[in-house]
Amino acid sequence: MSVSDTLALFYAALAVSLPTFAWVVLGVVLRMVGVLRPALNAKLSRIAFMTGLPLMLFAGAAQVDYSHLGSALYLLAGVLATLLTLVLAWYYSRWRGHPRALRGIFVQAAFRSNLAIVGVAMTFSAYGERGPVLAALPIALMTVLYNILAVWVLNSTLGSSTTIRSVLLGIVRNPLIIGISAGVLLSVSGLPVPAVLRPLGSGLSTFFLPLVLVCIGASMNFSHLYKAGGLTWESSLWRLCVAPLLGILLAWTMGVRDEQLGVMFLLLAAPVAASSHVMVVAARGDGTLAANIIVLTTLLSLVTITLGFFLLSALSLVGQTA
Repeated sequence: MSVSDTLALFYAALAVSLPTFAWVVLGVVLRMVGVLRPALNAKLSRIAFMTGLPLMLFAGAAQVDYSHLGSALYLLAGVLATLLTLVLAWYYSRWRGHPRALRGIFVQAAFRSNLAIVGVAMTFSAYGERGPVLAALPIALMTVLYNILAVWVLNSTLGSSTTIRSVLLGIVRNPLIIGISAGVLLSVSGLPVPAVLRPLGSGLSTFFLPLVLVCIGASMNFSHLYKAGGLTWESSLWRLCVAPLLGILLAWTMGVRDEQLGVMFLLLAAPVAASSHVMVVAARGDGTLAANIIVLTTLLSLVTITLGFFLLSALSLVGQTA
């Protein structure tokens, strides 16, 4: 491969990750200058989470042909990669001698990515309208899995009283899950899928994904980041490097290729989900550590995702980008 080809691939990888994180940086700046205050940011986030994102994922899920779902190995690969990451992170944490009260936070950070927002934004950036369509079902399956596993991990390490039943009720009421489920039902119902759904999904992606990314940036708190210790960096390494590597190796071994492998990488390589902090605080764990991991992985993921997608592109494993 020539130098010019290598640079072209690198710029293509940067074009996937940079637009996503540019919106996050804009949110940070808007908060610093006082334009996007916490109260307004909370309202915008709620609007996006309750309406825009569910409609976008509904449109994507409705366009999937589920008759070939049995051959969609990337769905199984995503689930197995999550379980593998959890098991290995648990035993690694024990080997490292992490305090039990911090082990659950470490393990949750290792397997739980922000796939429903940052991940889907990057799939749209990489593959256009096709990205969120491919990502819709993995997001639904893995969001459910993430929540159930997080409850088990935090309960076993922090003694939280959160029950699986309450988590399942929360999942059923989750607007993103509702949107995806409705799209799946429409697709398999035999009813004609309205032609307007394709432009609707594209339009919603173009508007709401940048909005919610700006809100993520505006909600980031850097005040405690200077206290970030070794466990914060260790957790970030697992989230951004170890977990995606395990997932890609597993998916590739199972025969996942091209766009599906690219989508799976972008979902698994996303920074830690903000909801992980909520669950840690609810379980009376170290909320500062959980928040620091979210901030640090968000900051560093621009580098790790760009390099990871570049390497996969150089090996011709992730298909053509949009």
